[in-house]
Amino acid sequence: MKSTLFSSLLVCACFITLLSCQEEKKKRVLQFPKTDLAASPTIPKPLKVIATEGGFALDQFSAIYTSETAPGFGELGEFLAQKIKHKTQLEIQVNGSPKQNQEGVIYINQSDSLELNTPESYQIYVTPDSVILNSNTVEGAFRGVQTLRQIISEVPSDTLAEYPVWTIPTGKIVDGPSFEYRGTMLDVARHFFSVADVKKYIDLMAYYKYNVLHLHLSDDQGWRIEIKSWPKLTEIGGSTEVGGEAGGFYTQEDYKEIVAYAAEHFITIVPEIDMPGHTNAASVSYPILNGNGKTPKLYEGMRVGFSTFDTRKDTVYAFIDDVIGEIAAMSPGPYFHIGGDESHVTKKKDYVYFVEKVEKIVRKHGKRMIGWDEVATAKVDSTSISQFWASKENAQEAVDKGMKIIMSPAKKAYLDMQYDTLSKHGLHWAAYIPTDTAYIWTPEEYEGVPLENILGIEAPLWSETISTIEELEYLAFPRAIGYAELSWTPKENRDWDTYKVRLAKQAPFLDRMDVKYYPSPLIDWQKSKYTYKEILKD
Repeated sequence: MKSTLFSSLLVCACFITLLSCQEEKKKRVLQFPKTDLAASPTIPKPLKVIATEGGFALDQFSAIYTSETAPGFGELGEFLAQKIKHKTQLEIQVNGSPKQNQEGVIYINQSDSLELNTPESYQIYVTPDSVILNSNTVEGAFRGVQTLRQIISEVPSDTLAEYPVWTIPTGKIVDGPSFEYRGTMLDVARHFFSVADVKKYIDLMAYYKYNVLHLHLSDDQGWRIEIKSWPKLTEIGGSTEVGGEAGGFYTQEDYKEIVAYAAEHFITIVPEIDMPGHTNAASVSYPILNGNGKTPKLYEGMRVGFSTFDTRKDTVYAFIDDVIGEIAAMSPGPYFHIGGDESHVTKKKDYVYFVEKVEKIVRKHGKRMIGWDEVATAKVDSTSISQFWASKENAQEAVDKGMKIIMSPAKKAYLDMQYDTLSKHGLHWAAYIPTDTAYIWTPEEYEGVPLENILGIEAPLWSETISTIEELEYLAFPRAIGYAELSWTPKENRDWDTYKVRLAKQAPFLDRMDVKYYPSPLIDWQKSKYTYKEILKD
């Protein structure tokens, strides 16, 4: 096996040879300030950074090259060029013939290094002449590209060149994730969010190396996914939302578009149909499903726990089989979430019976079942996953069954909790969660859940109090950025005092993306002093 270092040196040698064959030309005169790669505002914080205090000049003479035989690497080069243009307005050539005036090269290389021990691991080598990103997979290279995006300076560097130059600090980065599952959840049932809104959320998630988006597609207030075999679910159940607004739903083509867009960003969509409780919208659409003994009506409030399917009716399971089958066929990821929380009017024995039957349906359709922590009270298989949101006792039952657990404790990880008493949006039934509280906890040790049982971390965003993308962003950011670091970076590398400095430097990116984040007073936000017009004029 070639080592990563050998591959990197070989790549450098090839490009030096190419460039040396060109006509001699006058070299650029550059004057960089002293750089420190370790001080870059990268979030999540990488596993290891070694700085060498020099600078790579990213400018109009730079180019990107990729492994050309490795699937997806060429497209990743184009993706990076597009993001560099968005940040700097530079047009960077990808996999073109070397030009006479070509200078620095960024190379995205498929490696076979044994040091890269997870599919998302990567290494970056930055010298004054080249940037080499190595990964064994395109997924790992994609994570590395996010790091490159973050370490490119926000404003042109102080050089003697007659054109703008952006600096990439020299050194080496070795990185990979702590947890394989790093997610956030978006509740599109209480209030509906458009395909465009979800895509923007995916863009932001990808920048911070999330790899899962859990979509809460049904609840008492709305059913948001077209099921062709049961069309009234969206005709009736999709017609309203909290507060009585018009609601909405995703057609199957809409959902496939979201799944495909997420896949382009190496994010897995986890669909959730919440049951046997949180099912009023389904029961209004098809009253035969209802099990609470009352005539279901469209619901626009925020109360929970009053609805249930009839868990002893065969028609209910035929319905569930159809729903899971249609959604699973459109969802290439390995998971299907059945909800299972707050089924307060479902008798305990009926709840257990229901979960065990639905688990078999999920497995029949080739998926691995996820449920909120209550599902661990049933006799479920060890391959199913419990999502810890409230009950330490339920988490312990999951551990006793050998299940994996997704850590989403409401007191620490719920994005819909208010920051403080002055927050414009959100609730506080679990806790107030200011920006520091969201970061200063240890998922690896929370409530005694053994590390070997933790699949990963997910930050849910329930939407009872929000109905626009701006309100979503207010609750999600900046806390979602901290959860990204808790998911990726090992606990020994996490520190609030250094994190808040890096978080402050995310402001120019968030502003560029038009994110209406909550400007936490705990953070000394570092706003950019430049506009694109000012940069280009300079």
